[in-house]
Amino acid sequence: MDTELARTFLEIVRSGSFMAAAERLHVTQTTVTARIHNLEGQLGCRLFVRNRSGARLTANGEQFATHASQLVRSWDTARRTLPLPEGASRLLTLGGEVSLWNPWLLDWLSLLRETCPDAVVRAEVGERSTLHEKLEQGVLDAALVHQPDYWPGMRVEQLMEEKLILVRSAAEEEPYVYVDWGADFRRQHDSAWPERARTTVNIDLGPLALRYLLRHGGSGYFRTRVVQPYLESGALRRVETAPEFSYPIYLVCARTQNSAVAEAALAALRASVVEQKNAPK
Repeated sequence: MDTELARTFLEIVRSGSFMAAAERLHVTQTTVTARIHNLEGQLGCRLFVRNRSGARLTANGEQFATHASQLVRSWDTARRTLPLPEGASRLLTLGGEVSLWNPWLLDWLSLLRETCPDAVVRAEVGERSTLHEKLEQGVLDAALVHQPDYWPGMRVEQLMEEKLILVRSAAEEEPYVYVDWGADFRRQHDSAWPERARTTVNIDLGPLALRYLLRHGGSGYFRTRVVQPYLESGALRRVETAPEFSYPIYLVCARTQNSAVAEAALAALRASVVEQKNAPK
């Protein structure tokens, strides 16, 4: 597969000119021009308009940009994961948002060792938008997210509904730490607590915010199951009069994902969720 044409196209888009792309790719400008002419000939359309300031995409070029990115990403993934080890039946590529790797993605991977011992598993943690993009492109088989995007061909299943509760340090209630749990949380929180929509400490990663609060004191919203041990030890206290917010967990995968190994992997995830629900709190 010749992906150099797509890579060259994307480099021109990033750098803004044929000359800059040639420098970054360590080839001559003539080579870059020849590659684009080859690509335009295969596609039967013009991709760039060149002028003194550089190169800009045509309407067809803008349309092709998504396909080029998908092509390069898929090829790079294939090169990293193939060939499969001897005895392996299938590659499973799973993803999860940063706040879901522990315990959900971790428990899922652990169960897969038992339920799908002949599968090669690749896991990645990333932002919601990136995970959805890779799902749509077929680079990921399934992902755990808090706010799913819905589009044709995708299956969305709510696995569990966690709660975000307000807790405070046993030593010091201030400052209020605004933990950014996503767009839905921000909308609900800022409506319920308009006076706390702007604070001196704003953190968009739950584990970091919790460590900060435990070290310096203060209060903030956290997932119930995460702070439960600290509530039991007395290091944190729940603010009983404060509103709580819903924080659901969703599984997103392609509807065409119906292989035996994939279905076994999804069944393992559901079993993990049931185990978590029944675990002592």
